[in-house]
Amino acid sequence: MKVSTLTVELIPDVLALMELGEPYIRPRTPSDYWLYARLFHSSCPVALIDNTVAGAVIAFRSQEDPSQVYLQDVMTHPDFRRRGVTRALIEAVRFRAAEWQCERLYLTSEPENSAAHATWTELGFRNVEGDYTVHGVSVVTDFKGPGKDRAVYDLVL
Repeated sequence: MKVSTLTVELIPDVLALMELGEPYIRPRTPSDYWLYARLFHSSCPVALIDNTVAGAVIAFRSQEDPSQVYLQDVMTHPDFRRRGVTRALIEAVRFRAAEWQCERLYLTSEPENSAAHATWTELGFRNVEGDYTVHGVSVVTDFKGPGKDRAVYDLVL
């Protein structure tokens, strides 16, 4: 497996990968991925196995609190799951965040996404205390806007 940063050339494959994540991951437009590749590539790793995009992370350093990095989308192709792809991608973001002297990675998930909950806790993320619990997962009300309750996870660096 080779982990590199998002490039313009990889956009079609990353977009196709993100489409496999529905309903939990909502693919952005090609122009959004172009901006990610041009402006945020150092925090957007892509995993390649035999020249195939096996996984990708779209992450950003917070402008409001530069000690934090938000992982917007994390997706591993179904054919490459349970092979360390997600772990390698998170480590790449973690390494970049450490270079920036960040203190925290965080991400969100729909409360009912039990596979995501298992992955995040296995990778050392903590489910942040929220306002209520769904199936044992703590949920923050309106985290991503009105009616967009989310489970929030963080990893202190």
